Amino acid sequence: MRTIRPDITRFKPELFDNPDKACKRVQEIYAENTKHLRESFQAYAAGKDIGGHVSAGYPYVALTTDKTDHIDTSMRSYGFISGPGRYRTTLTRPDVFADYYREQFALLLSNHRVPLEVGVSNVPIPVHFAFPDGVHVEGDLMPERIEALRDAFDLPGLDMMNDNIANGIYQQDADGYYPLALFTAPRADYSLHRLRHYTATGPEHFQNFVIFTNYQFYVDEFVRHALDTMRASDDVETAARRKQYKCFVEPGGHVTWNANLTQDKPTGSRLERLPQMPAYHLVCDDHCGITMINIGVGPSNAKTITDHVAVLRPHAWIMLGHCAGLRDAQKLGDYVLAHAYVRDDHILDSELPVWVPLPALAEIQRALEQAVAHVTGTSGKALKSVMRTGTVVTTDNRNWELLGYQKMVEQFSQSRAIALDMESSVIAANGFRFRVPYGTLLCVSDKPMHGEIKLPGMANKFYKQQVDQHLQIGLKSIELLRAGGREALHSRKLRGFVETAFQ
Repeated sequence: MRTIRPDITRFKPELFDNPDKACKRVQEIYAENTKHLRESFQAYAAGKDIGGHVSAGYPYVALTTDKTDHIDTSMRSYGFISGPGRYRTTLTRPDVFADYYREQFALLLSNHRVPLEVGVSNVPIPVHFAFPDGVHVEGDLMPERIEALRDAFDLPGLDMMNDNIANGIYQQDADGYYPLALFTAPRADYSLHRLRHYTATGPEHFQNFVIFTNYQFYVDEFVRHALDTMRASDDVETAARRKQYKCFVEPGGHVTWNANLTQDKPTGSRLERLPQMPAYHLVCDDHCGITMINIGVGPSNAKTITDHVAVLRPHAWIMLGHCAGLRDAQKLGDYVLAHAYVRDDHILDSELPVWVPLPALAEIQRALEQAVAHVTGTSGKALKSVMRTGTVVTTDNRNWELLGYQKMVEQFSQSRAIALDMESSVIAANGFRFRVPYGTLLCVSDKPMHGEIKLPGMANKFYKQQVDQHLQIGLKSIELLRAGGREALHSRKLRGFVETAFQ
């Protein structure tokens, strides 16, 4: 069968020593090739003979160097390759990743002093991924046309979508290139579409600082805070603080614009039924705002969402939620700052062995501790009376309380655990695996081992009293992290012996 490709003669491989020009070429290639796929599919859906198999490749960027010994890596965690050789990665969605690509290109050019090659790869763009807004390409097709779709177009293939690079089990490709980035273009595209499915917001709205929570109470308070931030203020200081965010985006694409910046009315509509893991976004122009996602309860959800958020390369993600306190001295409402994790959830055992330690990241730990001190107005011994640092156990057993008292005492004593939940270790483990700075601040909501269990009335009252303060701590910690800058956040603790250049 004849293969029909777009005319790419003007996109022959070319060398660039300017990051803006290299990024522009990526945008041109992607726009041309996805347009070719969309137009061909529209003809196919209309019943026309498209003349063969339609295909178009992702853009790529490559770098070749014979030396790296001139680079001082003592203070760097990304932006350089590990050794001489040839490196390459495919690229997608420059509308989402333009600033990210431009930064990575600039670092490579500065550090290695050799040009970047940009061209069209032999990795085909699946026709589904040529529709960035999540158009369901098979929706209006007759059954026989759906059956023939594979013959007419390239479809998503699992052989192109895996985490081998992040897991450190990749090899050189057939052309002898090593990877430049943790995620290939098909893997990134897959996650961008899944994010829209799970959270009901497009990837363009996601911000670089992400808060995960396991309770709707936190989302309700975040929405109240965000909408208040969007309101106009006559107070100069308040208005200036609010102006850092240009809008607030809710599931379904409902946008509330900042009245301190514009008189534009809200656009879009709120969903009547929320998705599995709804996401809410306080948006900044530089994407350094805040995204909050209610991931629900359980380690499987925690892995699912972090698998997909990771492709957006956030600067940090933090878990805010409730936990069971395991020590008698703890009080309901106390905070737990995790500095170690017991991974009893089993959800990532095949990707990250349980013997791999998850280091506490000093930048995140300091920000969370300082935020607790600021919001609670405590310090020194008084701070220790409301927050304890220690080991958190994450379990996949929702009814862990029924394991038997003696068994629990033994396990928790051996690990020195002070709290238990069902998500935090997974979020930390995937942060470690995907090189995303991570942290956990939990609030003790019950103490089952000491006879203090959640009852409906008590739980609701407790949540209403404690959630506002806990969320304010999370927001303050992000404010502190943002002030420190990106380079200070991305710790060398997350680098392996051989790492990709792209953070």
